[in-house]
Amino acid sequence: MRLVQLSRHNIAFPSPEGALREPNGLLALGGDLSPARLLMAYQRGIFPWFSPGDPILWWSPDPRAVLLPSQFHLSRSMKRFHAKSPYRVTLNHAFGLVIEGCASDRLEGTWITHDIVDAYHRLHELGHAHSIEVWDNGELVGGMYGVAQGTLFCGESMFSRAVNASKTALLVFCDQFAQNGGQLVDCQVLNEHTASLGAEEISRRHYLEKLDAMRLQKLPQNFWVPRTLFMPPV
Repeated sequence: MRLVQLSRHNIAFPSPEGALREPNGLLALGGDLSPARLLMAYQRGIFPWFSPGDPILWWSPDPRAVLLPSQFHLSRSMKRFHAKSPYRVTLNHAFGLVIEGCASDRLEGTWITHDIVDAYHRLHELGHAHSIEVWDNGELVGGMYGVAQGTLFCGESMFSRAVNASKTALLVFCDQFAQNGGQLVDCQVLNEHTASLGAEEISRRHYLEKLDAMRLQKLPQNFWVPRTLFMPPV
């Protein structure tokens, strides 16, 4: 196994199975963040992650963290909160504000550089990247964004500025996604937060098999049309 240097003139990626074991999943460096390359990456189970000032790094970890949308873990406290939620949740109403929120609302710094923001804006304009927004009286208080691959959604990042805001984004999205044929949410790498919401680890090979099948399946044609997903209970 060796780290592969990508060419700017060829969007092909090496096999994810050749990724390094340490650091887990590091596959390649270089290339660019063009829409064509990003889409090629997601189709192959690869995503970019790198620190400001570093070259672009491409990853495909093993194991992979995933969430079955129908198995979102709704704790008793979250169930009580959601039953009286003050939030309105929308889809694709404010992609730019969501990705900026994810970039700025992190105490430990962020990997979401200006280049990443610009790249995912282009994917959004092309209809591949999508956002879920959580509003409280007209103020954006949380959200998440990611990239659609058929009936699989590749979650990229989320943020929260109010109690349970990011959990609400994922809860409402999973409910709507599952109702419309969505089968899997990619969480990339398991952490305490995603594990508490029901995410689990599967092998990279298993994930790639699911991806190959699900990316060819379709959601209803109007699923990603900007709309309101959830209104506060009256």
